[in-house]
Amino acid sequence: MKRRVIFISSTAAAMLVFMAAAVAGAERENKTSSLGALWSSAREEGDDLGGPPTTVQEEEERHLDGGFSTLEGMLQWSIGHSDPEKLKEAALDIERLSSQDLKQRQVEIKELMDKLKTPSDAELMKIAINDLNNLSISLDDRHRALQELLILVEPIDNANELHKLGGLTAVIKDLNHSNPDIRTISAWILGTASQNNPFVQNQILELGALAKLIERAHSEFVEEAIKALHAISALIRNNLEGQQLFYKEAGDLMLQKILSNSSIDIRLHRKSVFLLADLVDCQLQSRSDAQLPFSSNHILLKSVVDLTVSTDLDLQEKALYAVKSLLILRSTDALVFKDICELDLALGRMKQQLQQLILDDQYKEYALDIENLRKEVELIFLRKLEKGKPASTQQLGLMALQ
Repeated sequence: MKRRVIFISSTAAAMLVFMAAAVAGAERENKTSSLGALWSSAREEGDDLGGPPTTVQEEEERHLDGGFSTLEGMLQWSIGHSDPEKLKEAALDIERLSSQDLKQRQVEIKELMDKLKTPSDAELMKIAINDLNNLSISLDDRHRALQELLILVEPIDNANELHKLGGLTAVIKDLNHSNPDIRTISAWILGTASQNNPFVQNQILELGALAKLIERAHSEFVEEAIKALHAISALIRNNLEGQQLFYKEAGDLMLQKILSNSSIDIRLHRKSVFLLADLVDCQLQSRSDAQLPFSSNHILLKSVVDLTVSTDLDLQEKALYAVKSLLILRSTDALVFKDICELDLALGRMKQQLQQLILDDQYKEYALDIENLRKEVELIFLRKLEKGKPASTQQLGLMALQ
C-alpha cells in the first residue's frame, strides 16, 4: 500500500504543476479562461462520456482503496486537496515564463508523468509476490506485501490471476511461517480469493492447502484459527470435491473439537456452526442419500443442540438453523436427538428464554422470529419421532399433536 501511495502522491504533485502550466497557457490564449473554466471543462468532458462526474469525495474513497480509475479522477482529487491561493500563485509564476520556457516545462512534466504512471493491479500483485518469494525480506515488509495482496485479490479478475503469477504458491507457503500474524493473513487471503469462486477454489484445493488450513483452525492463536475457518468455509462452499476432501481430512472431528469446547472463543463457535449448517444444506440441495460423517457423531450433534440455549443470540439462532437442517436429513435418527442430545429439553429451555426476551421491547421482534423458528424445529422433530414409531403408537402420537 505504501508503494501505491508514493506513486499517487508523486503523480498528483506533477499533475498540479502541469495544471498550473495549462492555466497559464490558457490565460495567454484566452483572457477569459480561469481555473474555474478549466474545472468546468473537465466536468463537461466527463459528462460527454455518458455518466455523472466523479466527485472529489468519491475519488478520495478510491484513493483510500488503493488507486484512481482515471487521471481525471486524480486531477480532481489533487484540486480538492490543494490550497487555492498557492495554486493561483504557481499559475502566476508560470505565466511569467516565456513561451519557449513554458513549452519546455510542459515537456518535462509530461516526461515525469510517463515515469510516474500508476502501476496496474497486476503489476502491484507481481511486486508483492516477488517480495514474498524474497527470503531475505524483513518481517514487516512480508506483512505489508500480504496486506497488499489481501486488498488486490478482492476483485474476482485479480483473484483469477493470482495463481498464474505464482501468488497462491507463495501465500500457501506462508501458512507454515513461524509468525502467527503472517499465517493469519495468509489464510485470510486464501479465503478472500476463493469466496464464491470455483476456479480459485479448485486451484487452492489442488495445491493441498485444505489440510494445512484444518490444522491451523486448531491454533492457540484465536485470530489465526478464525481466519483458517473463514478460508475453509469459503474453499468448500458449494464445492462437492472440496467437501469430500474436507471429510477425508477429518474436518468433522475439527468441528467436534471446536463445538464441544465450552471455553473456546465464541466467534469460533459461530463460524463452526455456520460451516456445519452450510455443509448440511449443500447435502440437502444435492438430494443425495449419502450419509454425512457427522450424522452419527453423537458428541458433535449434542454440542450443536447445547448451543441452542447459548446466551449469545446470534450463536443461538445459528445453532437452531443447523439443528433444523440436520433433522431434515433422511439419515438423521430422531431418537439420537431425543435420548442422547435431549433436544426436547433444550427446546423447552429455549422457549423459556425467548418468553423473557419477548417482554423486552429491545429484543421483542427478534425473539418472536426465533420463537417461530423454534416451533418449526420442534414440529419437524416430533414428526420425525412419530415416523420412527410402530404404526399403533404413531396414530396415538398424531392424535396428541392434533
